[in-house]
Amino acid sequence: MKKIFISSDHAGFNLKEQIKKKFSKKFLFQDMGTNNSKTSVNYPDYAHKLSKKVSNNSKNIGILVCGSGMGMSMAANKHKKIRAAVCYSVKNAKLSRLHNNANIITLGSRLTNKNTAFKCIEVFVNTKFEGGRHKKRVNKI
Repeated sequence: MKKIFISSDHAGFNLKEQIKKKFSKKFLFQDMGTNNSKTSVNYPDYAHKLSKKVSNNSKNIGILVCGSGMGMSMAANKHKKIRAAVCYSVKNAKLSRLHNNANIITLGSRLTNKNTAFKCIEVFVNTKFEGGRHKKRVNKI
């Protein structure tokens, strides 16, 4: 079973829990918080915590959820070896892996419905990096 790191802020908590429930038979989740939707938290704290784990191994994958997906992505991308992509469509999720070798998908709970989020995750996890001409571009990041 594939291990996936997952984290959210308060705005993304409910979607994070729905993701874990939906994929509990396919993936082993390591939940890095937050633990409720009622207590306001700072999204960078959770993005940094997850990014440190994902950057430890090139095979690791992470899922970050906040209100828009943007804040988590910005914080995660401050880390070496992290390529976090805000995904809002299946095509966007696929290309982020295929061409950019993204290792973290960030989702906006206020902008993406749960079924689209589920499809994006499925495609993100199952798409492999194409390499080739994209490898030299990713290496420049």
